[in-house]
Amino acid sequence: MDDTRTMAGASKTNLARAQTSPIGGGRLGVYATLGGLTGAVPLPWIPDALARRVRGALVHEVASRHGLSLAAEARAVLAEPSGAEGPRGILKTAARFVGLKLLARVGPIGFIPPVRDALETFVLGYLFDRYLELARSERAVRIDVEEARRVRQAIDRALVHALTSDPKDERVAVAPEELRDGFTQLVDGVLARTAGVPSWLVRRIDAAFDELLPHARG
Repeated sequence: MDDTRTMAGASKTNLARAQTSPIGGGRLGVYATLGGLTGAVPLPWIPDALARRVRGALVHEVASRHGLSLAAEARAVLAEPSGAEGPRGILKTAARFVGLKLLARVGPIGFIPPVRDALETFVLGYLFDRYLELARSERAVRIDVEEARRVRQAIDRALVHALTSDPKDERVAVAPEELRDGFTQLVDGVLARTAGVPSWLVRRIDAAFDELLPHARG
């Protein structure tokens, strides 16, 4: 009987360990793409509703991979497009939609919402996974709303900090001999800087999140 109980306990432990795995970059990229597509829907209220679904599924999967569950209120806080404080309300949502539609008529700024939504979805999944993997100290299996709000505040602030920092620390590899003409050098330089943004952003949000999380409040 004791051996049976020991084996059952070991099986549960192994199952919990098997569930503890970071979300892969490929899956996170798919969620980010879906999050970006929600911002392209040309209707009021619908983009936020779709974004909540995508982000809710994302944080649920991340938590499940770490052997944890999310309270309904905690999932709502993490998945809310407008941040940890909750929905903007009908009037604010409508005003934001009308404003973005007007801006879309004057140039490429119309592409900003999908890019922004994809970025926010990626950062949400990436930093929530980082929190559960490296920073979570609570022993409870369920993540409650206070913990979720604290983490979400740190995530939002880390993203703002990263996007408002100077990206000039990104270094570009230099060939031993320069064989390009001036125009090609200029174009290559712009493309290389652009290609370096993802790695620069990840480094910045890692540092900002680790610094801001201890000061966030639920």
